[in-house]
Amino acid sequence: MNKFKMMVLAGTLTSFALQAQDPVAKKYGDQITPEDLKANLSILASDALEGRETGKRGQKMAAAFIRAHFEELGLTGPVDGSYYQPVELYTSIPGDIYIKAGQNKWANFSEVVYYGNADSGGEQTLPIVFAGRGRKEDFDQLNVEGKAVVIQIASDENFRKPLEIARERKAKIAFFYNPNRQEFDELLGQFKEYLSGGTMSVNKPEPGAAKSAGVFFLSPDATAKIFNTKIEKLTALAAEDAAKNGLKKFKPATISYKTALDVKVLKSDNVLGYMEGTDKKDELVVITAHYDHIGKKPSGEGDLINNGADDDGSGTVSVLQLAKVFAAAKKDGKGPRRSILFMTVTGEEKGLLGSDYYTQHPVFPLANTVVDLNIDMVGRRDPQHKDSAPYVYVIGSDKLSTELHNINENQNKTYTNLIFDYTYNDQNHPERLYYRSDHWNFAKNNIPIVFYFDGIHEDYHKPSDEVSKIEFDLLSKRAQAVFYTAWEVANRDARLAVDKK
Repeated sequence: MNKFKMMVLAGTLTSFALQAQDPVAKKYGDQITPEDLKANLSILASDALEGRETGKRGQKMAAAFIRAHFEELGLTGPVDGSYYQPVELYTSIPGDIYIKAGQNKWANFSEVVYYGNADSGGEQTLPIVFAGRGRKEDFDQLNVEGKAVVIQIASDENFRKPLEIARERKAKIAFFYNPNRQEFDELLGQFKEYLSGGTMSVNKPEPGAAKSAGVFFLSPDATAKIFNTKIEKLTALAAEDAAKNGLKKFKPATISYKTALDVKVLKSDNVLGYMEGTDKKDELVVITAHYDHIGKKPSGEGDLINNGADDDGSGTVSVLQLAKVFAAAKKDGKGPRRSILFMTVTGEEKGLLGSDYYTQHPVFPLANTVVDLNIDMVGRRDPQHKDSAPYVYVIGSDKLSTELHNINENQNKTYTNLIFDYTYNDQNHPERLYYRSDHWNFAKNNIPIVFYFDGIHEDYHKPSDEVSKIEFDLLSKRAQAVFYTAWEVANRDARLAVDKK
């Protein structure tokens, strides 16, 4: 094709893209404003709400604010007339937890740390094998079924991938160690602060009934004593070429452990606002964000309140604003064909618990749920985009539905023109973000999802995550991007096709 024809075609396509804007959608998309987002976020992320920790007073105050917003818009409370879906959470507080090997016994938070919420049902004794770095080629040398495994990781490595392999190979429990003593001590300090108060689950832990036994983290000293060797020998063995079968030749040991938990019930709520559709009302679009955060630091000087303006106040106020503009459209006789559930969930910071509870106890059938659009941290920039044009990370849009991915792309190009960054879309990315927010509980039920995210910045999970650092123009543009995808999915003729598993 000659250059002139290419120029004409490019101009035609650009003109078509502009003409393809739906003036009705644009009218309501334009009503998502920085001013409204800031007004709501200034309340939700204020010191008065004390960091919105799950089950605490500030979280309940946030829930009341969100409920009042949904009620004012005329949305329906779909839980037997209520906007609240009660969620009972089980807090497992560490009790008698220890490891024994030979003449050595280590209590929790000494040379070992337990991370999990399973009660072992008394002391368990198992053979324990050394699995090197926990790679597939390491496990290929071993039979770990029904046994305990020890895996070496560095401080910048995620333990979940080798843990996944260990569970695939039917190991009963996994132990991780870092050969660097200083890094273990830093980890120990963090765990004492965040785990001593317990972990949460939506299912009541019963002795021996947990799907996962949890994991232990070991000091290098404890690891060496378990195998009656020097830590340097284990480190060298972990680095050895798997073809030498060194792990297969290494002598296993025996270990005993106990994880006893004191279980207490904590009551919280998901907050749901429902908008009934028109001719396709039995199909449901879900728009989610988590409204909880991590509360107050237990001690220290200065600002102790983790306000969570970005995480996930930004996503929560985006859901509130989307509810407002869809309600305005419905009032004008332009309501969605499919029903929409605007849902802010609890317990995300404790392990995606509110969304887990909803998908286990859905108010509307999961079989009728078309999509989940999840908004978690959309008000800031990360260091990688300090000087970037407006962007957002998009995660998961192509995992289950090609149509959803294409709609999300096309709506953005037509209306908002954000840079869509797919860096974290790789399911094997070290940060594993596809599994780390509330969309995951829908995706694992084969419901297409899109996760919108701004990246991990320097104020993540710190008191410095304040309203003053939110870029409200950027936040409004990202919320608009979600709106336009929601509008198209809610109003198109055909339901999204799930063409991937």
